[in-house]
Amino acid sequence: MTVAITDVVLRDAHQSLFATRLRLDDMLPIAAQLDDVGYGSLECWGGATFDACIRFLGEDPWLRLRELKKAMPKTPLQMLLRGQNLLGYRHYADDVVERFVERAVKNGMDVFRVFDAMNDPRNMKAALQAVRSHGAHAQGTLSYTTSPAHTLQTWLDLTEQLLETGVDSIAIKDMSGILTPMAAFELVSEIKKRFEVRLHLHCHATTGMAEMALLKAIEAGVDGVDTAISSMSATYGHPATEALVATLAGTKYDTGLDILKLENIAAYFREVRKKYHAFEGQLKGYDSRILVAQVPGGMLTNLESQLKQQNAADKLDQVLAEIPRVR
Repeated sequence: MTVAITDVVLRDAHQSLFATRLRLDDMLPIAAQLDDVGYGSLECWGGATFDACIRFLGEDPWLRLRELKKAMPKTPLQMLLRGQNLLGYRHYADDVVERFVERAVKNGMDVFRVFDAMNDPRNMKAALQAVRSHGAHAQGTLSYTTSPAHTLQTWLDLTEQLLETGVDSIAIKDMSGILTPMAAFELVSEIKKRFEVRLHLHCHATTGMAEMALLKAIEAGVDGVDTAISSMSATYGHPATEALVATLAGTKYDTGLDILKLENIAAYFREVRKKYHAFEGQLKGYDSRILVAQVPGGMLTNLESQLKQQNAADKLDQVLAEIPRVR
C-alpha cells in the first residue's frame, strides 16, 4: 500500500517555524519543482496564513491562492479551515461559510481539512457540506488531545459523526506532537477496523515522537501522512519528508517520491529560511513541556513573537504553565 505524502512546507511549516511569515515571492520560484514531485497534495493556504498575509505581509491571500494554483496545476492544493470560524476568530453564519468555500474552490483550492478546536462536529458540518457541494475534497478532522475525558471511544464516536455528516476522508491532527507511537497504532487500527474511510495523519515534531508515530500509523494502515521538506522541518514543525521517503523506500509502503528532487527543494528552502531568522522560535531539539501544555506547534512561534513584541519574552515558561490550568 503506497503511502500518500502531503508536504506542508508552504503553510504549516513556516507557520510553526517562523510565525507564518513566508512570502509568496519566496514560494513561486520553487513551485514548479514542488509540482513535479508527485505529492498527494501540497498544503499552502488557510490556518494563520490568511491573517498573516493581511496583518503582516501586505499580501492579498486570494491572489496568493490563484498564483500558487497557476504555478502548480498538477498537484492538489490543500488548506486548513477552522470550520464555522473559517479563517477568523469567531463563528460566522452558514451563508458566509458557504460563500467562502465557494470562492476558495473557484480560486483553486482542492482539499479542505476542516477542524474544530472543540471537536464539535456541529461546527464542522456547514463547511464540510459546502466543500462537497462545490466538488472539492472534504476532510473531517479529529483534533487529537489527551485528558480524562478523551478516550479511544471519543475518537471513534467523532469519526462516526463526521462520516454521517459526509466526508471524503478523515485526518487525525496531532497539532501538539503528543500522540505516542503506540496510541497512533491503536487509534488508526481501530478506525480502520470499524470504518471504511481514507485516513490521514498530521503530527508535529515538538516532543520528539512524530516520526515514530507516523511509522506506527503506517503499519496500522493509515493512507497518508503530512511531512515537511527537511530544511523546513523539526522543532515546532513536522517530520522531514526525505527521512520518511527513505524509510519506506523498497517496502510495500514505498511513496514513489524521488529523493534527488526533494533534495533540490530542500537546498532552496535552506537559503530562503535565512531571510526569516528574526521570526524563528527559541526551540533547539525537542520540548517535553508541550506534553503537558499541549500547545500546537503552529501557535508556538507566533506566541513567542507576540511575547517579544510586548517585552515579555521571559514569561514563556509561565505562559506554558498557565495554559493547562486554564484548559
